[in-house]
Amino acid sequence: MQHQLSINYPQSWLDVLQLSRNSFEEEARMAMAVKLFEMKRLSSGMAAKLVGIPRVLFLLNLHRYNVPMIDIDENELLEDIKNA
Repeated sequence: MQHQLSINYPQSWLDVLQLSRNSFEEEARMAMAVKLFEMKRLSSGMAAKLVGIPRVLFLLNLHRYNVPMIDIDENELLEDIKNA
């Protein structure tokens, strides 16, 4: 079963941002998906599905939001290298 989220916003936002309705809504979906991915609430695949784009494209666009593709600290990286 699919669910739908509806958000009300004024026309003035589109005017100020100089965006079409479609562009604004796509950007809002992407921002929500990126934030949920950053918070580790969604996998990259789930976030990409939310936006309706391929996973690789989602990952390649994360830099636009200053979110790393891979978020591991130095200790985790060293441990991974040691176990490789």
